[in-house]
Amino acid sequence: MFKYQKSDLKDVLELALPAVGENILYMMVWVFDTMMVGRYGGNVAVSSVGLGSELMYGFSNIFIAVGIGVGITSLVARRVGANLKSAAEEYLTLGFIIGSILSFIGFLIFFLGSTKLLSITGADENVIAMGAPYMRIASIGIFFNMLMILLNSSLRGYGNTKTPLAASILINIVNITLDYGLIFGNLGLPELGIRGAAIATTIAQFLGFLFILRYVIRKSPIKPRIKYVKKIKLYNFRDLLRLSIPSSMQEAAFTTSRIISNLMVISMGTVAFAANQITTTIESISFMPGWGFAVAATTLVGHKVGEGNLQKAERYAKLSMILGTSFMIMSSLLFLIIPNGLIKLFISPNEVDVISLGTLCLMIAAIEQPFMAVSMIAGGAFKGLGNTKTPFKVSIISSWIIRLPLMYIVIYKLHLNVAWVWIVTSVQWIFDGSIIYYFYKKNLNKNLVK
Repeated sequence: MFKYQKSDLKDVLELALPAVGENILYMMVWVFDTMMVGRYGGNVAVSSVGLGSELMYGFSNIFIAVGIGVGITSLVARRVGANLKSAAEEYLTLGFIIGSILSFIGFLIFFLGSTKLLSITGADENVIAMGAPYMRIASIGIFFNMLMILLNSSLRGYGNTKTPLAASILINIVNITLDYGLIFGNLGLPELGIRGAAIATTIAQFLGFLFILRYVIRKSPIKPRIKYVKKIKLYNFRDLLRLSIPSSMQEAAFTTSRIISNLMVISMGTVAFAANQITTTIESISFMPGWGFAVAATTLVGHKVGEGNLQKAERYAKLSMILGTSFMIMSSLLFLIIPNGLIKLFISPNEVDVISLGTLCLMIAAIEQPFMAVSMIAGGAFKGLGNTKTPFKVSIISSWIIRLPLMYIVIYKLHLNVAWVWIVTSVQWIFDGSIIYYFYKKNLNKNLVK
């Protein structure tokens, strides 16, 4: 029986719950965009916004959120644990510079190349016509969102997940209000449809960035400073890249395989793609508890490793995994009990085929939730130790050796419906979660208690 102290539970929940709330709210920006444009324009609109968002958020996740951002969080956490504030600020400053450059490159790619990118994916003319203007406008918001993620990474590193939560609340209030007004022409605003959704998201994300920037400048004990720009140290650069690159490649392995899978699903038609996209959107909310407890594991394990308290680091890692997995099992139950009702939130009632397919996909997605939780949280604990290579290696195998070949067989060889795509992803996550848990027990746990 796993034993822990009440203070351990308090520490984990104080970090994890705001992080869960923050990321659910950030995901709700995409969710409400998808939901409202689905109500406005049906399956073509859902496909357009879904595909454009998938490409932009994929870039953001690979290079920023799970790339440079993870490096910042891990390094800041361990330096804070060792009471080395100046070193923490050096790593943050370097990470923010590198991340800002990558963010601007991403903005240029999506702003200037939206039509070309959608054409490359094989999207039909209607999806390109709707999706390209959405991407051009939304790319501005994604740029500011990525800058905010970099700053939020430093806040999480020293244990502040409440301020990013406050920013996400602001973003959602603005986004929902402007979505309602600009998509449908309510509140005295013009009816702009999909363009309105992009404008709403961009304004909301810009305001969220300003909120975090103001907090970091005025109140954060750890902040980027110009003085560190003038004396960047080579070993700091090396440390940051040593953590960020494997983490980024892990996300790249997963995200690119998912994008390629989506391109395969596009070939099945807009009904299948819309059902798949709605299911993906709903599932994206469900794995936020896993992500939040992964943040707690990274931060708390990093702090205790920095302090040299390895036994407490072990307790934090185990407790985060137990709690996060429990939350995601609850999501599984919802997917099994009310799948039809959840799908109907995202599409007009007359899209009967989309609703029917989406309901089946969501029920299958219930299988993978606990395995996904284990994968995310064990990976978070590894990152707290400074080990981003193990999660990367597991992700490469599960995404490229298991998921993509099976997806190709299901879609192009056997010509099965989109529900089988979700059977494949369930197989992927069962493998991924089981293998990373094996390494967690064999390597991480042993390293923490030795």
